Amino acid sequence: MIVERGVAKATAREIAAAAGVSLAAIGYHFGSKEQLITEALSDTLGTAIGDAMEDRIREGRGHTPLDGFAAVWNAMPAAFAANRAAMLASAENLVRVARSPEAQQHFAAMLEGGFDDLADALRDAHPELTDEQVRAIAELHFVFSQGLGLLHTIAPDAPLPDGNRFAIAIAALAGISRES
Repeated sequence: MIVERGVAKATAREIAAAAGVSLAAIGYHFGSKEQLITEALSDTLGTAIGDAMEDRIREGRGHTPLDGFAAVWNAMPAAFAANRAAMLASAENLVRVARSPEAQQHFAAMLEGGFDDLADALRDAHPELTDEQVRAIAELHFVFSQGLGLLHTIAPDAPLPDGNRFAIAIAALAGISRES
């Protein structure tokens, strides 16, 4: 219902009816429609986008971390496209989150879990990396997913950089020569 109608248009009554629960259940379990929306969208996208990213990261086993990184970001536009409606609802929700201290706290608490999940996938794929390197790369993946995901949501047909371009940039920053 939230994805279908949008954050602003979906009423608590419609959400409760679609979920087959009473309107009071939303208040009891989540405190408000807004908190339910934040948690529902975070869970949905965290699972869909996060699982896709973790799978691509694990597929990087046997490759250099930089090649694995490039492969993840060459594959992620397909995950963004497959989840565009939910990402659009999430983008709509971001403004509300930015204006709500409670929603900001919820989002901040979820960040650690997102970083940890990506770090676990990176440890599996690249056991040669230190914990600090794994955490830094996980954070970079997460930040890229937020920024590039938003760009794919608002400009799905725009010529956006891919994993190969990101790898060239990272290599250049590290003083390593890498061709496209």
